[in-house]
Amino acid sequence: MAKVQGTCDPRFEKVKSVFQSYLDSGEELGASICVNLDGKEVVDLWGGYADEARTRPWEKDTITCIWSSSKTICALAALVCIDRGLLDPNEKVCKYWPEFAANGKEGVEVRHFLSHASGLSGWEEPVTIEDVCDVEKSTKLLEQQAPWWEPGTASGYHGLTMGHLLGELIRRVTGKPMEQFITEELARPLTADFQLGIPEKEWHRVADIIPPPAFQEQMEGLELDQNSLMFKSMGKNPGMDATWANSSVWRGSVVGAANGYSNARALVRLLSVISQENPSFLSAETLDRIFSIEQDNEKDLVIPGKVRLGLGFGLPAEGSVLADLQPGRVATWGGWGGSRVIADADRKMTFGYVMNKMEAAGLGQENKNGKGGMGNARTAAYIASVYEAMGIVA
Repeated sequence: MAKVQGTCDPRFEKVKSVFQSYLDSGEELGASICVNLDGKEVVDLWGGYADEARTRPWEKDTITCIWSSSKTICALAALVCIDRGLLDPNEKVCKYWPEFAANGKEGVEVRHFLSHASGLSGWEEPVTIEDVCDVEKSTKLLEQQAPWWEPGTASGYHGLTMGHLLGELIRRVTGKPMEQFITEELARPLTADFQLGIPEKEWHRVADIIPPPAFQEQMEGLELDQNSLMFKSMGKNPGMDATWANSSVWRGSVVGAANGYSNARALVRLLSVISQENPSFLSAETLDRIFSIEQDNEKDLVIPGKVRLGLGFGLPAEGSVLADLQPGRVATWGGWGGSRVIADADRKMTFGYVMNKMEAAGLGQENKNGKGGMGNARTAAYIASVYEAMGIVA
C-alpha cells in the first residue's frame, strides 16, 4: 500500500490523512500537495504511483501535465511584464503586435487576453493537435481571425488559445519566447520545477496522465448545437483528448494554456509571489489589479456556470469550492481533471495540488462537491481540509 511521503505541520495533519485515504481507496493514483502559510511550507506531501501499472512510485521530484493550471503561470509572466512597464493592461494589443488588428480586432486590449474576453476562444480554420502544437502556425491563424463576439463584453473560456495569445505578446515585448521568459524570470529565481513542455531526457520523472472518459463523449452527451461557442471552442477543432499529455508531440511543444509540467511544490513557490506579496516580482499596484473584476458573468460563453475573473485569475464565485470565503483577495485556477492553485493574499496562504488520475466531471468551474472541468471531489476535500486547519470554513 502506497504511503504519503514528505512533511506536514501537525496543524495540517488532516490534509495528510485525507490524502492517504484517497490513496488507500484507489481514488487517487499519484499526487502531490503543498501549502505555504506566512512564507513557510507547512505541507509538502507526495505519494502513490506515476503509472497506471503501479510500477513507478511518485517521488519528490515527480512532475506531470497540469493542464489549465498552466494558465496561472502564463498569467503571472504577463503580470510581471505589466509590472515592469512592458505591457499596459488597458492598451490595445495591436500597439505591441500590429498584425493582430486584422479582421476587426483593433479594439482588443491586453486585459482581454487575461480575462478570456478577446473573442478568440478557438480556431475558425480547421486545425489538428499537431497544428496547435506548431505555435507559430496556430498563433498566426488567431492573428488573422475575426473575433467570435465583441471583445470585452463577455468571457468565453480560452481553453487552448490563451497561451498562444499571451505567449506572442510576451515575445513581442521581451524578445524572448514565453517558456524562456518563465524559466529565466520566474522558475529559476524561485527554484520552481515548472516547464512548458518537457524534454525527452526528463520523461523518466513524468507521471503518466490517466484519462477520464473521453471528453468528446461528454460533449456529445450534452447534445450541443455544433455551432455553439462551447462546441466550437472545446468540442472540435481539435477537440480535447487527455492522452495528448502522454504523447511526444504534446510533451515536445509549448502549449502555454495547457501543457505545463510541474508538481504542487513548484506551483506554490511560483504563486506565493501573489499570496506573500513579493515586491521583487509584483508591486502592490499590480497585485491589486489581479483582484479587480474584469468579468462577472452568470454564464461564460464557453463553459457553463458563474465565472468571476480578475486580471489573469479566477476569483471565488458562487457555487465554487471557495464560495463560502469572506470576500477578499483570492486568486485561483485549476486544470482539467483536478489540479489546482490558490493564492490567498489576505491569509498569506498558497495551495497547490497536482495529480495524474483525472476524474470524469462536468465542464466549467467545479462546484462544492468537486464536480466540474477544473476540479474533482478530491480537489474540494483537500482545499476544505486546508482551510479547516486554518480555522476557516471553505
